[in-house]
Amino acid sequence: MDISRRTLLQSTVAAGAAAAFATGSPAAAGAAPVVRGAFGQPVAQALTGHGPIPLRWLEGGTPAQLVAGTTWGVPWPRGALSPDQAFALVSETGESVPVQTWPTGWWPDGSVKWTAHAVSGASGRSAGYTLQPGTPAAPASAITIDENPGRVIVDTGVVRVEFPKHGPNLISAIRRGASVIAQDGRLVASRQDGPDTDGAEKVAREWFKSEVSEVKVEQAGPVRAVVRVTGSHRKGNRSWLPFDVRFYLYAGSDGVRVVHSFVFDGDENADFLTGLGFRFSVPLAAQLHDRHIRFAGEGAGVLGEAVRGITGLRRDPGAAARDAQIAGTWTPDPATWDQRVTSRLQWIPAWGDYSLSQLTAHGFEIRKRTSSGHSWIRVDSGRRARGLAYVGSPAGGLAFGMRNFWQLHPTELEISGAGTDLATATTWMWSPKADAMDLRFYHDGMGQDTYPEQLDALEITYEDYEPGFGSPYGTARTSELSFWALGATPTAADFTALADANATPPLLVSSPEHNHSAGVFGAWAPVDRSNLAKIAVEDKLAFMHQHYVQQVDQRSWYGFWDYGDVIHEYDRDRHVWRYDIGGYAWDNSELSTDMWLWYHYLRTGDATAFRFAEAMTRHTGEVDVYHLGKYRDLGTRHGIMHWGDSAKQQRISNAGYRRFYYFLTADERVGDLMHDLVDADKTFLVLDPARKIRTDAYTPQPEALGVSNTTDWGALALAWLAEWERNGDPIAQTKLINGAKTIAAMPNGWAQGGTLRYNLADGSYAEETERTVEVGSLDSVFGLIELMTELIELIDDPEVTAQWVTYCRLYNGTSAEQQEATGVSWGSQNLRQAYSRATAYAAHQLGDVTLAQRAWREFRTGHAGYPESLAFTATRIDGPAVLNPVDEAPFSTNASAQYGLAAIQNLALVGDHI
Repeated sequence: MDISRRTLLQSTVAAGAAAAFATGSPAAAGAAPVVRGAFGQPVAQALTGHGPIPLRWLEGGTPAQLVAGTTWGVPWPRGALSPDQAFALVSETGESVPVQTWPTGWWPDGSVKWTAHAVSGASGRSAGYTLQPGTPAAPASAITIDENPGRVIVDTGVVRVEFPKHGPNLISAIRRGASVIAQDGRLVASRQDGPDTDGAEKVAREWFKSEVSEVKVEQAGPVRAVVRVTGSHRKGNRSWLPFDVRFYLYAGSDGVRVVHSFVFDGDENADFLTGLGFRFSVPLAAQLHDRHIRFAGEGAGVLGEAVRGITGLRRDPGAAARDAQIAGTWTPDPATWDQRVTSRLQWIPAWGDYSLSQLTAHGFEIRKRTSSGHSWIRVDSGRRARGLAYVGSPAGGLAFGMRNFWQLHPTELEISGAGTDLATATTWMWSPKADAMDLRFYHDGMGQDTYPEQLDALEITYEDYEPGFGSPYGTARTSELSFWALGATPTAADFTALADANATPPLLVSSPEHNHSAGVFGAWAPVDRSNLAKIAVEDKLAFMHQHYVQQVDQRSWYGFWDYGDVIHEYDRDRHVWRYDIGGYAWDNSELSTDMWLWYHYLRTGDATAFRFAEAMTRHTGEVDVYHLGKYRDLGTRHGIMHWGDSAKQQRISNAGYRRFYYFLTADERVGDLMHDLVDADKTFLVLDPARKIRTDAYTPQPEALGVSNTTDWGALALAWLAEWERNGDPIAQTKLINGAKTIAAMPNGWAQGGTLRYNLADGSYAEETERTVEVGSLDSVFGLIELMTELIELIDDPEVTAQWVTYCRLYNGTSAEQQEATGVSWGSQNLRQAYSRATAYAAHQLGDVTLAQRAWREFRTGHAGYPESLAFTATRIDGPAVLNPVDEAPFSTNASAQYGLAAIQNLALVGDHI
């Protein structure tokens, strides 16, 4: 049966379903907010309000530049503020800074849970700010938007950007005053029909250009505007590689931030991408010696050249001319130069084409040539470029670049035709200089044609293979680009500041203490070093996190498809992570690595921790999840190729792993990814996760789906929680509460076994009357524990609370305790250190000191994790035992993620009993 997304979201829920929360959208201007309780009833008490909170820049200090502006999120306690609350932003010097505010999350009582805020890079920057309820300052030049059926024009007060609603161009022109700085902004892609690596005598290549299908203004100022452009790449009758591109513009700024996402929907055996880029044409009217090229290197390095250089010649034009060209300002009239130079300018080559290519994480090269048809010459090279270039003149030009430039190799910044009236500036997200993108599966199946053979192979390589399941069709990647329409060639210092902002976009953040006081994201608390026992745990958490950050660089976990992920398990014989051994390779969010990293940031406020978690969120939500095709909304279990394993499951596409980043940054792309999963339960009609081991006769039916009440339901419920928080489709809240209530109504709640059947229409489970038990070690380690910690506080349902607390108390309990409560012993369960946080939760809820002490014993024993006796230290391994010197520690990623989550939650829940 084919049930469409629209049909599901418009379905009528069953008569007994919980009513939708009446949180509503932000109150109309001037109207008092209607505050309602968990089931829609009005709340009598008044909102409590909230005082000012401090903000700082994530990396500290005061950034020299922003990418157009910055947007960040702030949480608020339940019952404090109404969704229409206005905010003022005040700098350290007392200046009121223009700020735009909107709610992104709501509590069940209708009060605001999360707000997003935006400031422009044109505002004076301060090392710190205070955010407080109040009237925001108005920008000196607010954003204006002019829209008609053919185009959208956004005017920031400095630049005007025109978005045509049809055709090949995403941007038709960027104007600064009367000047067109850049035009014909379009996407380009190329493919060939065979790889570069198989020695084919001939391959056919073709080029595609973008074709816009829709332009939508998602936000219209006054400080921040967002324009979303969707479409695909087209040549002739073929349209493929759908894209979703958002443009962010800020009042008074000449910068444009771009979030570019595309989905691979080709045939991996016939479509080998050879280039993927964003291209502008840049008009150039100045003399060749007044046209400038800039590239940012590593550190503060900048290469600055002119298209026609007048320094180092056999004859000297004069210091004034040389100094002006080096500075990027207008050179004096050539009539004032030494005429031995002026009369021979035509003999000086004009270098019209430049390229900075970063084909690996460890080296870039800059080359140039006069024009097509002539040889390239090497300019210089370096290690890791910051990913920004410029072409223009003292009258203005375009700075263009890409974030994570070297991390997401193979990349390239290319300038061509700078010797003509119209240069071309291309940001290559996949460089044409690299080998063609090869997404074919890495082996031929090795005879694994049946389920028994596949299960047997799983026993040796830990890879769950199935023919046809290792397809990249529907996987995606998001890249962040930066453009500045500058009024003049930037100085070297200004250009390096732009490059820094491009590489690490500055972000404002609230403190761990404030975020914790708001009561968001469940059980965690800021770092606590108040006694020796806590210090010991904190030191281990810090060391473990630092080791993984270090491993990313030492092991070169970089590249277009790989950056952001880590490897699953370690091979201590080879002193390498098991990158080439089946399911032991890329982690793909297994056992909630993403969650561990985000909780680590929440506790510490550390910039490195944020950037590490951010990179993982960008990767796992795109590359490890299908966005099109028959596996849409499913993620792929860990493996050598991110999409290679045949276990396609909700536990990986899990919206709970993205919530942190969305609410902390208000990132619309991540919001889309979470929203897409609202009806992800429909995938159980298409693919049965238990198909290889099922022994019963089972045919998926919408009213009787085989959806587990733990791992499966927990992942689905986290998507519904995110949608409910964001005041989205009410079916999410309905399914969330129906699921929790009907599971709790089972005789053994979340421990209930047997043939559970789930109803797709309303999210409820069929009634269970027989007391059975089915408990597995993976049941709660994909976000279920974290979900329930939040959900119980939100819905305040005694039966749900009691059943979940019982489950938490019993998992590591004795057989006698389990048998008394559920009728049967649960057997010898794994991951007992991980589940020490379940014990801690039960202890916290019950006020049981004995349970709290038991939780710490379980944690220290370290079953299937890290016992207290394990030394959290690293050993240096040098050549010839390894290719490159590395630091080796006794970690596996499963154990690390669960150790981190258990330690963090135990400290928060029963820290006083450590």
